[in-house]
Amino acid sequence: MIDAAHAPLVSVTDLATHFPIRRGLLRRQVGAVRAVDGVGFTIPRGRTLGLVGESGCGKTTVGRSILRLVEPTAGSVTVAGRDVRALRGAELRQFRRRMQIVFQDPHGSLNPRMTVRRILEEGLVIHGMGNQADRTNCMSAALDRTGMPTTALDRYPHEFSGGQRQRIAIARALVLEPEFLVLDEPISALDVSIQAQVLNLLVELRVRLGLTYLFISHDLSAVEYVADEVAVMYLGRIVERAPAATLRLAPLHPYTIALFSAVPSVDLRKRRSRIVLPGDVPSPANPPAGCRFHTRCPLAESICRTVDPPQSTVGDHVVHCHVAARELERAGGDAAAAAHRLMQSLATQPAEPID
Repeated sequence: MIDAAHAPLVSVTDLATHFPIRRGLLRRQVGAVRAVDGVGFTIPRGRTLGLVGESGCGKTTVGRSILRLVEPTAGSVTVAGRDVRALRGAELRQFRRRMQIVFQDPHGSLNPRMTVRRILEEGLVIHGMGNQADRTNCMSAALDRTGMPTTALDRYPHEFSGGQRQRIAIARALVLEPEFLVLDEPISALDVSIQAQVLNLLVELRVRLGLTYLFISHDLSAVEYVADEVAVMYLGRIVERAPAATLRLAPLHPYTIALFSAVPSVDLRKRRSRIVLPGDVPSPANPPAGCRFHTRCPLAESICRTVDPPQSTVGDHVVHCHVAARELERAGGDAAAAAHRLMQSLATQPAEPID
């Protein structure tokens, strides 16, 4: 029996979110954009899952589908033991107190016509939490947790810097005392000098308040710093998932290896040969058969073009790749040895020149 303190707070199984493509005068559906197509993971209470991948792979859609900001097409989503997809109306509205989101752009996510007081108070009023004095105390506490003064309540978003606006956005999410936060690229719109401060704040808040995070980003260095576990997405699917330290040292999927090779490092000993992937990402409206990465994979074989890759598991490291599965078998289940062979194979493949 799983201890409740260590049970997953968030559990996602076979999540799919497809957006219809309509044409003609009658707007008939002629296809679908498969933004998310069979994603599954769990996040233990008080932990952080980092979700990474290049733009357009479906990361943000996963986060919004979990919160029902966009309606999933299929699959199950459980948060704190409740089936989120089964909730309706007032029941869903009430449950949303327990799961909040911090958006990517603080310039666009904060209403410029509202004071910070009204921005923070809006959720409290909707959920009928306390009287005016209670709400003011709650808002002041949320601002204090994010390093903002109470005097900010009567000012407008345009009076603050980008980093301060993102702190206000985080305070807006915290004011409802949620258990689960979706952080949708929370630092990508900030100056580099401010990014570290916001990351440190998020880590501190998670520990102090016992929060659970889904941290969505394309910045592998940021994800490695914040996350306990990392899932790598490509074209609507998770291709590899492992603890952050494990994934950094022994990535097994060719796509993950290519991503890490592009991360700059000042330490010459940690630099890897840059792997430039050929071609473009296929359209999610018409994903390729078999392994979705095979059209760009330098190690692709004939089986990759027709058969979905199996799930290979080594401890808590999961990868979906035919080539990685074979290398793991050859290495007797030694992920580090298999990763080393895969890196060597990729490094020797001819790459397209960088413009």
